[in-house]
Amino acid sequence: MSTSSVVLLPYAPSSVAVARQRLCTELQQWGVFATAVDDAVLVVSELLSNALRHAHPLPSGEIKVSWRWTDGQVEVAVSDGGAATEPRAGRPTLSSLGGRGLGIVEFLAERWGVRRDGDVTTVWAVLPAPQPVDHNHHHGHNGHNPGFGLSTSLRERG
Repeated sequence: MSTSSVVLLPYAPSSVAVARQRLCTELQQWGVFATAVDDAVLVVSELLSNALRHAHPLPSGEIKVSWRWTDGQVEVAVSDGGAATEPRAGRPTLSSLGGRGLGIVEFLAERWGVRRDGDVTTVWAVLPAPQPVDHNHHHGHNGHNPGFGLSTSLRERG
């Protein structure tokens, strides 16, 4: 089974909380372990905060957050309008205030990377997201989640 969401959000700090809430709610509905939900939410927060701090918005003036859950893994991605520098894990000193975001992502994710498509930069990460073994209430037999699909067309307004 595979499920996914794409959310376009305003290019604003308030979007981090919106994305965290949406991801948390959906992963819980999909039956993912709470610790895996927490890790995925933290990674999305870091990727989104980095994009807002260092990159430009998409041509629409927004930022795109997406996630896909398949076979016990969740891939999260944040797409923006690119930046002057390459996203990379920093090595901050103990006293520095910033620079830990991608280090956290690197620690929690099985793998992460950067994709470019023209002016759009997408930073993605894949995390383990298992379900409990006794998870037996499925979202219908066709893999369709009732009410799902709304999020792909829904735009959050800040």
